[in-house]
Amino acid sequence: MPRHLNLRQIEAFKAVIENGSISRAAQIVHISQPAMSKLIAHFEADTGLKLFDRLKGRLAPTECGMRFYKEINRIFAGVRQVENAAEALRREEGGQLVVGVIPALSGSFIQHAMSSFLKGRRDMFCSVQSLGSLWIVDWLVSRKLDVGLVSARIDNPYVTLEPLMEHALVCIMPPDHRLATKSQIEPHDLEQIPFVAFNPEGDIGHRVEGMFETHGVKPQVVFVTNAAPTLCEFVAAGLGVSLVHPLMVSGRQLRLAVRRFEPEILYSFQLCRSADSRNAQLVDAFAQEVRATAAQISRSILSES
Repeated sequence: MPRHLNLRQIEAFKAVIENGSISRAAQIVHISQPAMSKLIAHFEADTGLKLFDRLKGRLAPTECGMRFYKEINRIFAGVRQVENAAEALRREEGGQLVVGVIPALSGSFIQHAMSSFLKGRRDMFCSVQSLGSLWIVDWLVSRKLDVGLVSARIDNPYVTLEPLMEHALVCIMPPDHRLATKSQIEPHDLEQIPFVAFNPEGDIGHRVEGMFETHGVKPQVVFVTNAAPTLCEFVAAGLGVSLVHPLMVSGRQLRLAVRRFEPEILYSFQLCRSADSRNAQLVDAFAQEVRATAAQISRSILSES
């Protein structure tokens, strides 16, 4: 009759699957290679399953081994969920806030917003993690984050979203660009002008592309990206002009000319929190500071244009 499994064997099996070899798994678990080989051999014997094929001295997981690994991973994920829930409760009791923010807002903007938020909160501990929108939602659901700022509406029953920082897109260009002499840019101004575009699969890129089609304008698209910091850097370097939310320009005002664009293309970010958020008071206070900071920065950027 197979013996009861132990946690050390399970950890060893998981490490071999995830790292691809006995030697690498042994390093991760901090044991010798012979000890790791023995743990795997005993694990197979105790489960009564053929978990690996031996191919020229290497271990290759069998189909059974991979199915077993998925079950183990599911259990470990449940344990991590419990750990994350405990950490979320500790944050609530200790006055802590963990914020997820997309790269487009992870520079000057979040620095100003967080600095204002922390004024008068001397005992407050905050952490900011720069992540993609989908990762932010995932971390909110698993309670690794208390609140997130994402770039597009995401349908997930376990999170709530609030439109935040709605503003019309602005036209950005190098300060010495010929269009910088105008106070307002219109679609026909961009006909055959070198243009740095957001990926059309993204929300801003899709809206801008639709605007050009509506007005029958064809800019000369010279570069496409899905990252606002990258787009702004290429515009500042003289590659072309673009249309962005004004907060994406924050911290780059000296290197870019910013002009109003008509017709207005309204765009908002989203404040995202878990549906059963326990840190509600701190999240509300943070959201209020984000709104105030966004309004101040937008006014500042546009007043300089």
